[in-house]
Amino acid sequence: MDIRTLTPTYAVSPQIELSDLPAIKAAGYVAVIDNRPDAEIPADLHADTIRVAAEAAGLTFIANPIIGGMLTMENVKAQAAALEASSGPVLAYCASGNRSSIVWALAHAGKMPTDELIGIPARHGYQLEALRGQLDAMAQNG
Repeated sequence: MDIRTLTPTYAVSPQIELSDLPAIKAAGYVAVIDNRPDAEIPADLHADTIRVAAEAAGLTFIANPIIGGMLTMENVKAQAAALEASSGPVLAYCASGNRSSIVWALAHAGKMPTDELIGIPARHGYQLEALRGQLDAMAQNG
């Protein structure tokens, strides 16, 4: 498990395993968001399997699958809603953490400066500079 903290309340990670859930809970996370479609992963890591184990560990589980290169505004709205509803820190995961970083940045457009939305993920190797125009446009359109 490779947790990369973007903010005190949001972190991203590459694909998690069932065995990671107790450590995620122990690290203080209260919710897990799965941004990876089941079609990308083996059956033992599908959302329903992770959901059962996460909930058994006392974590809230949200499935918000993002198909690579096909992120939608529904994904952005679902991620934002999950973050707003959470009572504490959230860990989101996908294949590398990149999609979870992108959807976080888009969900915070207009709420944080664009430079921060790009710079914070960049500290962890996620390059979001190509989203600058979209982030700025979303911030202007509220």
